[in-house]
Amino acid sequence: MAKAKSAFVCTECGAEYPKWQGQCSSCKEWNTLSEVRLAAPRPGAAPSVSTGRSGYSGTLTRKVVDLGQVDLSEVPRMSSTFGEFDRVLGGGLVPGSAVLLGGHPGAGKSTLLLQTACKLAQSQAVIYVTGEESLSQVAMRAHRLQLPTQGLKMLAETSIETVLAVAEREKPDVLVIDSIQTMHLEDIASAPGGVAQVRESAAALTRFAKQSNTVLLLVGHVTKDGSLAGPKVLEHMIDASLLLEGGSDSRFRTLRGQKNRFGAVNELGVFAMLEQGLKEVKNPSAIFLSRNEEQAPGSLVMVVWEGTRPILVEVQALVDESALGNPRRVAVGLDHNRLAMLLAVLNRHGGLFTGDQDVFLNVVGGVKVLETSADLAVLLAVVSSLQNRALPRELVVFGEVGLSGEIRPVPSGQERIAEAAKHGFTRAIVPRANAPKKSPKGMTVTPVDKLSDALDAL
Repeated sequence: MAKAKSAFVCTECGAEYPKWQGQCSSCKEWNTLSEVRLAAPRPGAAPSVSTGRSGYSGTLTRKVVDLGQVDLSEVPRMSSTFGEFDRVLGGGLVPGSAVLLGGHPGAGKSTLLLQTACKLAQSQAVIYVTGEESLSQVAMRAHRLQLPTQGLKMLAETSIETVLAVAEREKPDVLVIDSIQTMHLEDIASAPGGVAQVRESAAALTRFAKQSNTVLLLVGHVTKDGSLAGPKVLEHMIDASLLLEGGSDSRFRTLRGQKNRFGAVNELGVFAMLEQGLKEVKNPSAIFLSRNEEQAPGSLVMVVWEGTRPILVEVQALVDESALGNPRRVAVGLDHNRLAMLLAVLNRHGGLFTGDQDVFLNVVGGVKVLETSADLAVLLAVVSSLQNRALPRELVVFGEVGLSGEIRPVPSGQERIAEAAKHGFTRAIVPRANAPKKSPKGMTVTPVDKLSDALDAL
């Protein structure tokens, strides 16, 4: 009998090593290598070639194809029955694709996929595999959400061999695995949820999806720091990685695409958690702009670009005299390091000193702003709070601020202005390169080149 081999995989970056070492040479992290026991080769198996860290192997009888002969016809997509879900996926589910849906406990991962599976089962062959709950628990949730239960095939199983055998027999169009951390392979001598089990289970399921042209939907848990539990190599195997976010104190959930081979990255979908489950929010700007009638200092609306659409969100700043020797800099929904840089630019090129002030920033609605177009709005909100003077309610701002105080243009400036005008805003301060030749009806657009120009425009 051939001896089973083992390797050591970094849980942060997926790098593989023949023996254990304290530090990963690729990502420089310490104590992140975990042992992975590889299955022993079976007698009489066809010779195979490994494709690296992903765990795939293919036979040597494959033939090469000229790139110019590849069919360029568009891949047919299947609607998930949720417009926001389809938007994040890039237009819908692609046959033969593997989609990983991650999120904290209670975010609504199982609810979203159960709603999707029940609706898809009315026209497609769908198998829902649950490894965490019993069939009665899933049925009770479907009944509580008032979902159509006829046609959806259920399987309570944690063995990958059994799941694949059932899938080979039933030949589903969509296969849902809830969750990948509960699945295990008999050949792997480790507990479910470990690095080896998660890696090899995902590889086996993804291989089946590619060969049978089945849509594979995987549920994945996240750790305390928000990263996906299990080896990082799991994200290399799948075609799309989605993250469902939302606090327990908020009824809104955001679905963000972190990786997508069939669509735009960082696309954002918004859902509302109701008694009947998740309901898509088709106009996210409306919920993020629920402002008080009386305008307060430090509040300003900015236009951020999420995936393929603009979204209006409110940023709030609070500047207060610090009683500590080291003033606090707190940013919720924004990059903390970028806030410190912007305050230095405000001091050098705007003439406003905040070194003895505590600065607190918050993006309303729990949205995380990842792009630099919020720079100008953040600084103007800080100035508004510092001077204790409220900004006009009809004002909207966007633009990137450079270290020399210049206001740099951002992508899709015309679409941002049009979105603001659609929601009733009549004034806009934007980079000069983003200013339209003809402003939208009823809106006054003020182009600026430097931070001092923006301060004068207020």
